[in-house]
Amino acid sequence: MSIVEKIMGNLEDKRHYRAMERRAKTLPADYLHAYRAIQKYLAIAGGPVDWLSTRRIFEGLLDLFEMGAAEGKTVTDITGPDVAAFCDDLIKGEPSWNDRYRTKLNESINRK
Repeated sequence: MSIVEKIMGNLEDKRHYRAMERRAKTLPADYLHAYRAIQKYLAIAGGPVDWLSTRRIFEGLLDLFEMGAAEGKTVTDITGPDVAAFCDDLIKGEPSWNDRYRTKLNESINRK
């Protein structure tokens, strides 16, 4: 990573993020609410560590929500009644912040 990227961030990643946010804003209100709630849940619950995983997950979620809205389905028709479990399944197998914290804790204790 160049010093410019460290200071300014990756511009291509920012473009993708902004494009996803524009897509999200076109969703019906109930879908947009669910999308924002899922973003918040994954941020708090220790979602994916890297941008590529995050991007893949949220682009897939946007695809699902756009198709569901076009077909007249409710959000819970797509996610099921346990939305948290749906979110956990979205990130299953992805390295998460929780994984990093666990590793860091174990390393700090085992070094002593």
